[in-house]
Amino acid sequence: MIHLLKSVLYREDDERLWASLLRLQSRVREQAGVLLLDLLLDESEGYAFLKGRPDPDEAEGVPRLPRLVARRALSYPVSLMLALLRRRLAEFDAGGGDNTRLVLAREDIVELMRVFLPEGSNEAKLIDQVESTINRVVDLGFLRRLKAAAGAAEHYEVRRILKAFVDAQWLAEFDARLEAYRTALSDKGAAS
Repeated sequence: MIHLLKSVLYREDDERLWASLLRLQSRVREQAGVLLLDLLLDESEGYAFLKGRPDPDEAEGVPRLPRLVARRALSYPVSLMLALLRRRLAEFDAGGGDNTRLVLAREDIVELMRVFLPEGSNEAKLIDQVESTINRVVDLGFLRRLKAAAGAAEHYEVRRILKAFVDAQWLAEFDARLEAYRTALSDKGAAS
């Protein structure tokens, strides 16, 4: 329970703790429920985390309890990267194959983002902006930086937990906003 309160638990990171969670799942759900949290556990993907539930007293005008699990607003570049990575993960899964890990080079992620960022003459600034966004997504736990050999390109694993946070509805809403953004960019470019 303590590990889940601190962060996501991945089967691959701690097999013993994962086995304990599976064995004690009902007790963990009970304890989490007391704290107004839900246990989200995906055995097939190998991750578990706690998610805050809506406060039942909120509608009755009773003061709200503080949240144990922080909510974070995402910037446009982070939201865009998450949507693009989720789409790439869906394509990867649809392709089948034996490998369950999606690994992308930094350059692949830059290329995914390049299409949606305003064109400019400063390539270094664009790469710095994408690198900053990658670091934020790593901090959020949706990408994991892999160890690279000396002189080799940096690679990242797309964590499967992304599927739990970026679902089909979120992607559809984001696609609508993205289309509006694309239209605004092309109108701005045509006016110039």
